[in-house]
Amino acid sequence: MRRTLTYSLLFLLLPATLWGQSLRKAVPEYDFARFDKNRIVFQGDSSAFEGLFDKMDSVLFLGKGNLRIMHIGGSHVQAGTMTRQLRNDLLSLRPDLDGGRGLVFPFSAARTNNPSSFTTSYEGSWKVTKNVQREPDHRLGLTGMSLSASDDKASVMVTTVARDPKPHDPTFRFNEVKVLGYSSAGVRVPVVVLAKGDTLAGCKVPEDSCWSFALPELTDSVKVATKGRGEFTLTGIFLDNPFPGISVTGIGVNGASLGSYAKCTDLVNDLRLVNPDLVIFGIGINDATAADFSVEDFVARYKELVSQVRSVNPDCALLFISNNDSFKRIRRKGYVVNTNGQLAEQGFKRLGKDCDAGVWDLFDIMGGLGSMRKWEAAGLAKRDRIHFTETGYELVGNLLFNALMDKYMNHLKTSR
Repeated sequence: MRRTLTYSLLFLLLPATLWGQSLRKAVPEYDFARFDKNRIVFQGDSSAFEGLFDKMDSVLFLGKGNLRIMHIGGSHVQAGTMTRQLRNDLLSLRPDLDGGRGLVFPFSAARTNNPSSFTTSYEGSWKVTKNVQREPDHRLGLTGMSLSASDDKASVMVTTVARDPKPHDPTFRFNEVKVLGYSSAGVRVPVVVLAKGDTLAGCKVPEDSCWSFALPELTDSVKVATKGRGEFTLTGIFLDNPFPGISVTGIGVNGASLGSYAKCTDLVNDLRLVNPDLVIFGIGINDATAADFSVEDFVARYKELVSQVRSVNPDCALLFISNNDSFKRIRRKGYVVNTNGQLAEQGFKRLGKDCDAGVWDLFDIMGGLGSMRKWEAAGLAKRDRIHFTETGYELVGNLLFNALMDKYMNHLKTSR
């Protein structure tokens, strides 16, 4: 009775735009795609999503609490456009939502492409380690990358403003910074450099393997340097604020596979800091390039990663995104369709059932085997027929949001 009364009161506060089709983002139609199949499917227990949606109710209706989402994958996620679109769509549900920017990495210092949703720069000399290396020479965390410095002049700057800001982009401000990493040699530690050049010392948080900095005011940028003897290895920067809302953290490394993330020994430590309510798994496109790709091995490796997530949050909702259709380049033959996409699709469906997770079958939604060629012709995919264009990633992000919101609307209707 109390739950029914609570929801009745909440619905009175619910913006009218949350009812009906106006909740979904408009997407163009393509005759080669199967957007009628744009749905999240469950073959197991879906109760974890009810818990997720209960949290979403609190955030959207009452403006209380935080909903934390993590999207993990390879180059699709490092590019950042798909994750950025999903983040923007979610934050558009209520104009005053914030929730913090979450875990980021200064990709420019690693001499690789930075996600489009924030900007970074660096000074000095940094040594890069990535989880795609055969044998990483520095310990890695959740981000799958690290930067090591023994130079007092070495620093990184992170600004939570999109590289190409658009009018509808949210503003992210923070006053709490946590620098993830460790003194890999000696006693070198991180410091935050304030606008006037003064340095702010951090407080070490042993259980999170990080240094915490309380900034004097809200800001959209932070400069991190190091001081002391020896070498410091930075594995990520967590940006937070005290406001309720929704945060979406993107974790992606170009070329990363499940085996890559298995090399990240501090992954669980960092997961405790992110503490996701929903993990969207988008790893698999690089696994499926192998000539001897095995569905059994693929499922087994994914289950190891799932167990790590659930060791941090047993109630975490899980969503698997199947591989997009893709091509591979073969010498003297050019680009040929990668039939392993169909095998990977089988693996994702099995994972959904075995892990009580949702499955969003992007492979089927795109149009199935060979459809990437048509997406390329429509300007939605790049010439390598593996990656999408910016327009394509935005479309995929909107489709994922629509599928998630369809499930959420069903939750609202059954909760009345």
